[in-house]
Amino acid sequence: MEAKKSKTWDAKKLYSLALNPWVILGSLCLGFLVGSIFPQQSIQLGFLGDIYVDLLKMITLPFMVSAIIFSLQRLFREGGTGKLLGRLAVVFLAASVIVAIIGALTVIVLRPGTDLPPETMQKFGQIVGNDLSSSDTAMSLQGADEVKKQMGFSEMLVSMVPANIFNALAVGDTLKALVFAMLFGLAVGHVPTKISDGLTVSLETIYQACQTLVRWLAYPMPIILFCMSAAQLGKTGMEPLQAMLHFVVTFFVASLIILALSVFVIWRRSNRPMSEVLNALREPFALALATRSSATCMPVMIESLADKLGFARARVELLVPLSVSLLRVGPVVFYVCATLFIAQLYGRSLSVADIMLVMATSVLAGFASAGMTGLVTVSLVGMTCAYLGLPFEAAFILFLAVDPICDMLRTLVLVIGNMASVTVIVPPPADLSYLLTPTTPAAPVGGSAGSVAIPVAAGAAVAGAAAAAASKPAEGALLPDFDIPTGKDAFGTAR
Repeated sequence: MEAKKSKTWDAKKLYSLALNPWVILGSLCLGFLVGSIFPQQSIQLGFLGDIYVDLLKMITLPFMVSAIIFSLQRLFREGGTGKLLGRLAVVFLAASVIVAIIGALTVIVLRPGTDLPPETMQKFGQIVGNDLSSSDTAMSLQGADEVKKQMGFSEMLVSMVPANIFNALAVGDTLKALVFAMLFGLAVGHVPTKISDGLTVSLETIYQACQTLVRWLAYPMPIILFCMSAAQLGKTGMEPLQAMLHFVVTFFVASLIILALSVFVIWRRSNRPMSEVLNALREPFALALATRSSATCMPVMIESLADKLGFARARVELLVPLSVSLLRVGPVVFYVCATLFIAQLYGRSLSVADIMLVMATSVLAGFASAGMTGLVTVSLVGMTCAYLGLPFEAAFILFLAVDPICDMLRTLVLVIGNMASVTVIVPPPADLSYLLTPTTPAAPVGGSAGSVAIPVAAGAAVAGAAAAAASKPAEGALLPDFDIPTGKDAFGTAR
């Protein structure tokens, strides 16, 4: 027994060490250092990161589908689904507008695309292979560029409906899987309980198994981060980062402001100490940096909000997948910053109406980015530039060169920002601190002077719990969960 406890304790310490923020940042810095010194050898380490990310992606869709169907089924039976979804729409819209405003103000204040030194403009020209002062911005990336038709609103709606759910799951189409899970979950809510109980147990088993797999994959995270950062810097080198340093710093500042605001919201809504909130956010923070995939962070987001911060699990399990798929705060702030940077780079002055148009189109582009990653996500900047007639093709390779860093920030903002949005939608956890507040009249626990006094109403409940704990039950018998504030068991029966 002692050996088993020792192994459990060692595993917990190792898990905590792997997710320590200083260990994560140290792994990144060491990887960048090795990648700059040994670029060719570092590239060979990239396959480890690819395997790791694929393992996490393997878990994403089963987890998302089981969580949404299970949560919607339970929520529908409890009632209040319509009210919750209405509040969700308001919070999602407000959050998108807030991050767009923060991104626009940051670029306007810092002005990363103006008054650049000639050396930086020369580096831009070398990377792009074009003259940024010229109106001819056509370029070729690995052959002729394919002219893509802009997707309209009706086409976007059609593309969200899965004609074949198994094909959508096979190709990893997150948005189509989300639509199916929502409709199927609502339908299961109408099925009688005695029929759907088997499905409920199966879905919960899948959900718990996926969470366990994610926990296992957290242990090698520092090593994976080292390999991925070294391989990335070995591929791109330092020149793109030096040329785009002003934009990267500006986007970093905007992301930092949004992250600070999100942590503040979570702290206020959770009624927990700031140290406890930061500790709960360690795993989502580390996994977002490691994977650069918000979908793979869903299990740890739910665990942090429900288990560590005490928010209602039924609501959290439903809202986290919805927010990751629909509330794209990370891409939204990136599109705003990138579009305004391009406008400054080409000397285009923008009016207040133009800036508002940029923010509105960035919110739409963020919604269109659901289920997209990497190059495709960056290419949607062209959607926002098109409304202002800004040339994006020549600048595309500039953003692509620094996207590994920007992608980390986008994912981090999306994960932490969405967690903050979920805490605004769901009710805050119950505050039980009043149970330890000295009151009069009250009887000291244990009957000795200097003991902690508790309210009389709660005293009877505590005494009942103590008596129940003191009496040994028969072998194999289970004691009901005890609710201190109400003095009722888990099923609401008064004692």
